[in-house]
Amino acid sequence: MKANELKELRASNLQELNKKVMDLKAELFNLRFQLATGQLENPMRIREVKKSIAQLKTIIREKELLEANK
Repeated sequence: MKANELKELRASNLQELNKKVMDLKAELFNLRFQLATGQLENPMRIREVKKSIAQLKTIIREKELLEANK
């Protein structure tokens, strides 16, 4: 994800972020399934999706910590 996309994600609420994580997890499942069946054209996409999930989870955790400190 690009820096401007991350800024937009930081502005969204927890429900939207959790939905995006679930969508990316579903995509990751499909990519792994394609890899196992030999249909995956771009194996680097798996790495990108995993990285995006980690970035979203980091943003979610930041928001949780900010709310806990209030």
